[in-house]
Amino acid sequence: MPWLLLFIAGLFETGWAIGLKYTEGFTRLWPTVWTAVSMLISLYLLGIAMKDLPVGTAYAVWVGVGAVGTVALGIVLFGEPVTVARMVSVGLIVAGLVGLKVAG
Repeated sequence: MPWLLLFIAGLFETGWAIGLKYTEGFTRLWPTVWTAVSMLISLYLLGIAMKDLPVGTAYAVWVGVGAVGTVALGIVLFGEPVTVARMVSVGLIVAGLVGLKVAG
């Protein structure tokens, strides 16, 4: 269960990272509210997952899931470039996440 909560926390991290783009410097109310709520949910779930997982592993996985999700949504929503170097880098992050899960 802690791994599932951690994964969901990472998805909410993606939500607030993408939300930051839509806030336009916190000048738009509803995107700002969504971003703040996503941050709180993400941190709450991370804290719950850390009850049972090592802090270093939990934090690294949380950041990794958020980073991979943010790159993916950046490509889909904002037309960010898909380059070999970016995809290899994302693949390395995913490999690291799998390694942390297997080693844990």
